[in-house]
Amino acid sequence: QVVALARALGHALPKPMTEDEINAAGYEGERGYHGTPSGIDNTAATFGGVLKFQRTDGAPIFTKKKLPEPIRIVYASTGITSSTTKVVGDVRAKKEENPEWFDGLMEKYVDLVERGEKALDDGDVNTLGKLLDENHALCQELTVSCEELDTLVDAARSAGALGAKMSGTGRGGLMLALTPTEEIQDKVAEALGKIAPQVWKTTFA
Repeated sequence: QVVALARALGHALPKPMTEDEINAAGYEGERGYHGTPSGIDNTAATFGGVLKFQRTDGAPIFTKKKLPEPIRIVYASTGITSSTTKVVGDVRAKKEENPEWFDGLMEKYVDLVERGEKALDDGDVNTLGKLLDENHALCQELTVSCEELDTLVDAARSAGALGAKMSGTGRGGLMLALTPTEEIQDKVAEALGKIAPQVWKTTFA
């Protein structure tokens, strides 16, 4: 929404804006709502496609990925809106309370991301699905998942998804499932549609 608003204002004023300027404006909008956003949402909305994104102390680093095989995804909503500011604050407090636990979790996460990028580059959707499951388990350990998300994730796996995980802030919001074919994508979407208020299908190619 903030990226769309930045584009609309650029046309209305009129004020020509580069994609980087639109992305920067979108990030400011995210800051106003979330407090300390990663920047990934506005970046993905600005540039589209599949991105490798890394937050830094300065400007984030991101590159667009070229996929050798289509990636079929089903998204489902819990219908719950959580506060990013509160969730981030809770995680920060847990990090400060037990830095060794948090560092260990981050080591697992970095390793998982590296394996996930290789699976994407290789078009290995089976491995990618397993890594989505691993990621969700890490999110559970980080205490940012919730019963509603876990229920949707389990339902997607039972319906044939190669893997599934929560997405975004957590404790509500969305989950996603990776499916190998259009037929299974439809089957997973149908299963999730029975228990989720909103379901979407998309394909990255």
